[in-house]
Amino acid sequence: MSDMWIGEKVRLRGVEAEDWQSFRDLARHTIDVRNADLVEPPRSEESFRAWTAERAGRTPGGDAFRLVIETLADRAFVGSVTVGEVDSRAGRFKTGIEIAPEHRRKGYAVEATELILTYMFAEQRCNKCEVEVYEFNDASLALYRRLGFLEEGRLRQHEFFAGAYHDVVLLGITAADHWATHETPSVR
Repeated sequence: MSDMWIGEKVRLRGVEAEDWQSFRDLARHTIDVRNADLVEPPRSEESFRAWTAERAGRTPGGDAFRLVIETLADRAFVGSVTVGEVDSRAGRFKTGIEIAPEHRRKGYAVEATELILTYMFAEQRCNKCEVEVYEFNDASLALYRRLGFLEEGRLRQHEFFAGAYHDVVLLGITAADHWATHETPSVR
């Protein structure tokens, strides 16, 4: 069986304490509020060190986890992908992704999300993945639609940040939708 955490361009790995500067730099991109998920006060370098050290010490897996996305070519930190709100009874989970601006539009987000979907559908027996995207985030909406997610609803004026209320678009993909365009993992 090939490594399900490695694609053609990226690999997903656990958070290391040494990643604190990369996460700090990723957080600094929220200054452009049109590309941000929320606006927060500035954080200290020590808070980023503590945050990454705590995550690096967590046991892998569970109902919520974050993985680092790094390039295969030069092991550059590209961003991170998260899984959360796992409902094992209903077979649902949510995912999200954050890519540093200098690494966008290179296929890394597509590949990282495909790796997460494959893991959650094939190994965790989930049936559906859900995402929530701000209505103005055209890049994320295009990413998820490209991956086969369908719009399932819209929460009007649902979130407030940067001085205004914003709609949230709800998208979902089922395991059957995913497997219709992807090869199932093999043990051979």
